[in-house]
Amino acid sequence: MNKNTLTGLILAVVLSSSLTACTDTKTVQENQQLKAQMAELQKENGQLENSLETVTAARDALTKENEELEAQIRGRKKPSGKKASSGRRRQSRTPPA
Repeated sequence: MNKNTLTGLILAVVLSSSLTACTDTKTVQENQQLKAQMAELQKENGQLENSLETVTAARDALTKENEELEAQIRGRKKPSGKKASSGRRRQSRTPPA
């Protein structure tokens, strides 16, 4: 039985090595194209991450500036007890004579 196991193992090794040697060129080309596409996508991803960081920093700066301006506006407004006049005066109408 030991001899049969050893023979089976040798046969498996020979078959697997022959299958690996038969890799066709089309598969190799596709693999290279996919690797190139993957590298390009990783590059684009890095650029997008940088853009996102820039936009986020700009948004945060604008938010802070907006809050400061709103605080200044709130500080300048002083509530008064009077209503603002509308600017239109009422005219009394007299019937024509």
